[in-house]
Amino acid sequence: MNNKKAAILIITLLILDQVVKLLVKCNMTLGESIHVAGDWFQIYFVENPGFAYGMQLGGGQWGKLALSLFRIVASAGIGWYIWRLINKEKAPAGVVVGFSMILAGALGNIIDSAFYGMLFSESTYTTVATFLPEGGGYASFLHGKVVDMLYFPLFTIQNMPSWLSWMADADGSWTFFSPVFNVADSYITCAVIYLILFQHRFFK
Repeated sequence: MNNKKAAILIITLLILDQVVKLLVKCNMTLGESIHVAGDWFQIYFVENPGFAYGMQLGGGQWGKLALSLFRIVASAGIGWYIWRLINKEKAPAGVVVGFSMILAGALGNIIDSAFYGMLFSESTYTTVATFLPEGGGYASFLHGKVVDMLYFPLFTIQNMPSWLSWMADADGSWTFFSPVFNVADSYITCAVIYLILFQHRFFK
């Protein structure tokens, strides 16, 4: 795979991620869900102020800024590594595709945190966000929230054993799989699993 093909792949994946996020952001209220396949696959709109599973780096605005800057630096490093894989290492196409997916996922979430706060009004549980509101967006540059929407609550155990109470929700139940994520997150997860399972020999 050459540089041009890798760039086309990254841009295509990035566009797909952003189209899905914009459709959700501009048409759904927070907490609204669309049941795609019964209860176990839903489009469920939430916003993530941090990174994986809603975790945050530090607190307040400085923590959010540090996380956004870290994402940018990490993405630049991944981009450089992809260039090296293609031009120096002559890596197999599968390795380049895997890292291109990781970069596309990282860039997709960077766009949300960098620009959505300036471009959109606040999404609430009763109102849909508007694009370019008159009073300005809900946050400054690099302080926006990431749009998540893919929810797969495959099954729920209503009464968890006492020795697993630390996993249970407030009502004593536990849902698998409970995190809500987005298309960009799925790029990263699928790419990492693929590289570990099918391309590990290259890294030796």
